[in-house]
Amino acid sequence: MLAFESVEFYDIYGSSNFIHVSCVSSKHYLRLQRRALAGLSEMDVTNTNSERRPFSIKLWPPSQNTRIMVVERMTNNLSTPTLFTQKYGSFSKEAAEENAKQIEERAFATANQHYEKEPDGDGSSAVQLYAKECSRLILEALKKGSARKEDKQVPILEVDCETSFDISKGPRAFIEAEEAGELLRPLKEQGNSLTRICFSNRSFGLGAARVAAPILASLKDQLKVVDLSDFIAGRPEAEALEVMSIFSSALEGSVLKSLDLSNNALGEKGVRAFGALLKSQKSLEELYLMNDGISEEAARAVCELVPSTEKLRVLHFHNNMTGDEGAVAISEVVRRSPLLEDFRCSSTRVGSEGGVALSEALKECIHLKKLDLRDNMFGIEGGIALADALSKHANLKEAYLSYLNLENKGTVAVGNALKDSAPLLEVLELAGNDITPAAASSLAACLAAKQHLSKLNLAENELKDEGTIQISRSLEGPAKLTELDMSTNAIRRAGARVLAHLVVKKPGFQLLNINGNFISDEGIDDVKEIFKNSPEMLGPLDENDPEGGDEDDAEDNGNETELESKLKNLDVNEVIAVS
Repeated sequence: MLAFESVEFYDIYGSSNFIHVSCVSSKHYLRLQRRALAGLSEMDVTNTNSERRPFSIKLWPPSQNTRIMVVERMTNNLSTPTLFTQKYGSFSKEAAEENAKQIEERAFATANQHYEKEPDGDGSSAVQLYAKECSRLILEALKKGSARKEDKQVPILEVDCETSFDISKGPRAFIEAEEAGELLRPLKEQGNSLTRICFSNRSFGLGAARVAAPILASLKDQLKVVDLSDFIAGRPEAEALEVMSIFSSALEGSVLKSLDLSNNALGEKGVRAFGALLKSQKSLEELYLMNDGISEEAARAVCELVPSTEKLRVLHFHNNMTGDEGAVAISEVVRRSPLLEDFRCSSTRVGSEGGVALSEALKECIHLKKLDLRDNMFGIEGGIALADALSKHANLKEAYLSYLNLENKGTVAVGNALKDSAPLLEVLELAGNDITPAAASSLAACLAAKQHLSKLNLAENELKDEGTIQISRSLEGPAKLTELDMSTNAIRRAGARVLAHLVVKKPGFQLLNINGNFISDEGIDDVKEIFKNSPEMLGPLDENDPEGGDEDDAEDNGNETELESKLKNLDVNEVIAVS
């Protein structure tokens, strides 16, 4: 990533991962983060009706002041002498400011879309994407503008304002009738070409909903994408349900491709409040119901009210309280979605029974490219059923299977299934599944077959040196590997050294995480020496415990050099014989 001013962003947890960006001062952002921790953040604050809405702190979205500052910095980068303006030419102050505003709006929209679809976490990934997009678009603007004369410079970047209407920017706030009329006035313009609307991040009351209803009804024949996520926050239940019903009736009969109802604490009542809209949809390609309090009863309501899913490609149910019975209901929706490419059902309290039901349904989704089932309790039985489903997915590129309680037996089943399927797999996460060296050989054989693998996460398991070295040998083949997380695996010096030697020579490799292990002080020195020419590729080691582990681990530690020597030159399929 080319940048105009290299600065570092650190998240509030003290991570040393950083990106280069041209627009935002790291010191300023750190101040905002520290103030957030002290309860004084500029972000996500509204003074409107504070008694009715609890105060919240998050890194995304940035405050209006922060966004203005970003525009100012980019304006300066586009109009003053730098390495890149000397190469491509600079803009006048006025043109630079206009371009900077458009760049910031596009970067914000991209990052905000990412945040809405990945709401778990503190928003730091959205901040990073925002910064990267700003940097990329600045360079793009300069390159496109290099042939223009100073006195004829006009904004290079175009924002698709003609087809999109978005009120989600800025601080969260309550919307009442008078403000809604002013805010939604552009929607009433005759002959507009709007196909996308986003009402997220604003809380609509009854008066505002009644103002919005006829406007939406007049547009419903042309709308294709509707985002109503987080649009009734802080409202009493009765009012919120009536607002949802009003919006549902106004949009009933529209032919949408994408509908987002996330972050509304729907429950069964809320799902049924949207019944008219949901029942009328025959061409939906994307449906988002994340963080909606989808219980067993609500899941059954979804199954009942979304009868037509033949064209559905994206279905997200992250962070609900679905449980096993709810998962059985959702599995029926999945079963009726033969074109499904992206399924997310993470953090939904699904156990073994629900895991089996979902896995059986997923067998029908042969076009699946992305699967996220993290943070459920599938267990061994669910893992074996999932493995059977994975064997059908030749197009799978991303598999997020962390914290499923798979244990060795479930992991071996998944590894064996993926070995012979998903040839284009790029991302595999199996963190927190109680995987020990006994499952390492099967997992290693799977990884050795994945030539397109770029990211692997095996954190928070019990692979130790023995399993780690087996995994390392299997990763010598995949040339595209860029990130490897082996943190918290009871790894000692031998395993750490082998991992370091493996990745340091890989072209394009970006980050190795071996924090939280039992690496000796000498081992830490060894690893740092291996990365001396590329320290940015090595993650933090501040949580490493050189004296960690039990007595058996201590005995193993004495033989770690011998173990490394034994395993160094063995084929993946032979490694298990050593153990």
